[in-house]
Amino acid sequence: MFSREESKRLRQEFWTSFGKEYPRKWILYNTKIKEIQLKFTFNRKLAQVSLDIIDEDELIRAYYFEKLESLQKIVKSEYLPEIIFDSQYELPEGKVISRIYVQLDNVSIHNQKDWPLVKEFLASKMLRLEEFFKDFKEFLHS
Repeated sequence: MFSREESKRLRQEFWTSFGKEYPRKWILYNTKIKEIQLKFTFNRKLAQVSLDIIDEDELIRAYYFEKLESLQKIVKSEYLPEIIFDSQYELPEGKVISRIYVQLDNVSIHNQKDWPLVKEFLASKMLRLEEFFKDFKEFLHS
């Protein structure tokens, strides 16, 4: 078990080393669509790359999610075959969002042996998700 300080230090160390190994300007929160963000997640159980629809209004979330669902065959065949669509994804703090994501299970940010695999996973999957987002941004925003 790690102390809070140790856990914080490991998380900072991971993200700093990730940024140095993959020095790229990721889109993430800068999607130009306030309801949508791209996100990296890495915790003690899993790693994820996701496109999140974060609006609290269910109708707005449903509007964007339906547009994403209409692109499901394309995203699976041309970008990320293993992508998961979840219109009611619950975050650890209990907030519900809509999310499409790819996930790597059984990895931990506390286990430095997992880091090389996770870094490659995060970078390669986010590149593909960003490609998809750039290719269909106008459709999503229309």
